[in-house]
Amino acid sequence: MSRYRSASGQLQPEKIVRDVAILAAVVLLIWTFWPFRQVPTGSRGVRTQFGAIKGIESEGLVFVPPWQNVNLFSVRAEAAHIDKATGSTSDTQPVDTDLTVRYSILPDRVSEVYEKYSHNGDLSSYVQTATQEVFKAVTARYNAPDLISKRAQVSNDILEQLRHKLDKYGAQVINIDMRTFAFSESYMKAINDKVTQEQLRLAAENKVRTVEAEQKQKVAVAEAEANALKAQADGEAYATVKAAEAQAEALRVQNEALARSKEVLELRRIEVERTKAERWNGQLPTNIYAGTPIPFFDPQRGN
Repeated sequence: MSRYRSASGQLQPEKIVRDVAILAAVVLLIWTFWPFRQVPTGSRGVRTQFGAIKGIESEGLVFVPPWQNVNLFSVRAEAAHIDKATGSTSDTQPVDTDLTVRYSILPDRVSEVYEKYSHNGDLSSYVQTATQEVFKAVTARYNAPDLISKRAQVSNDILEQLRHKLDKYGAQVINIDMRTFAFSESYMKAINDKVTQEQLRLAAENKVRTVEAEQKQKVAVAEAEANALKAQADGEAYATVKAAEAQAEALRVQNEALARSKEVLELRRIEVERTKAERWNGQLPTNIYAGTPIPFFDPQRGN
């Protein structure tokens, strides 16, 4: 404390104030002209000198001379919301939708974008305008039904054209989210009516197919039963024919055998007479009429 006291030992406040002022000035100068800057992740540092771009710094700690400045520029993904993008189909049906476009600035074109379009990487106004134009151009190539049924293709066409259009602004399109297409109330009513009619038509066709299937099934069952009866009748007729043929064949063989052998006939006659004799009770008939056979009497044989 001797620095701030006189030779007589008295405190000298003016010296204290002077040193405090000097220290504050030094701190202020260091704070003002601190030569280090930090570029956070997802950003680039645009180094400028008196307004002119002198370079682009990557993420991390950067040394900056007092006569230069570093402006932070975002290269992270940004989102631009386009509400009620409007267009017209090839069959003159008005249509609109809501889109969200996600994009980012190409790192190697930061200097160009900073100089021409944006000092912080926000190109939402450019993206909205470009998206409106692309949506009109794409929807004009489709009629209303195709716009609904080919939604994935329509979305891809918008994405490709938007990428080409935003490339001149130094931006790359990451993806787009497109909500449901909205048509006029009258057209939507017509679509709903058409869907209802189509459902009724399909229901009627299904009913007709069901009836036809039932009728075919009945016809098949009837044909199967008729075929079964026919097969049974054919079988019975075949069996009858075969039995008759067998019986006729047996009679033929028997007749041939009888014709070939008279001894067989005589043997048969004897067998018949023997059977008669065995059955005769020994009594002669009381009344004999003309032509009545007498047992064991053969007029031709004389006994």
